[in-house]
Amino acid sequence: MSVITISRQFGAGGKTIGEMVSRKLGYLFFDDQIIQMIAARARVSPGWVKSIEREAGGMLQKFILSVGRKSFAERISEEGGYIDEEIYIDLLNTIITKIASEGNVVILGRGGQYILRDFSDAYHVLIVADKADRIKFIENRYGFSTRRATQVVDRQEKRRINLYRKFGKEDYETPGLYHLILNTSKLSIERACEHICMLVQH
Repeated sequence: MSVITISRQFGAGGKTIGEMVSRKLGYLFFDDQIIQMIAARARVSPGWVKSIEREAGGMLQKFILSVGRKSFAERISEEGGYIDEEIYIDLLNTIITKIASEGNVVILGRGGQYILRDFSDAYHVLIVADKADRIKFIENRYGFSTRRATQVVDRQEKRRINLYRKFGKEDYETPGLYHLILNTSKLSIERACEHICMLVQH
């Protein structure tokens, strides 16, 4: 009944590895499903939850505060519900803990290494790679130009930093948080998957 959390630098192959590990171990894989679950609990659109993730502490949230948080959120939600950063964090903690309690799951990102830090049978993995390799990965995966891929990597890295700031954390790449750190500039995606499976199985 193990739980694997995968944190990653964008473009290092973390999602691909997570999906591969889940198939190999027969685990459930959770990524955007978490957005759907938060949206259902808060009775708002999944797009609104995504905007909370993208704009953590940014201009969107400041705008909401300036016009009256609840009334504005209700106008753009699907069901008349409400969500802000504080509610998002509370629901994220609740939902990820619930998912983990079921066992045999792989959870991608969203601070799982913090939320489940003291959770028994949880293994925390960080996937990293050189920036040039991450850009190349995005180029190949999505057919982007180098310039476009670089913009995407930079933008997603800023989003990741902002998301962790929601948790009041800036130490998300500190080795002590993880059971295993894998560098996909040095290892293939397949080899990285094997290492994670061996960690859990042994």
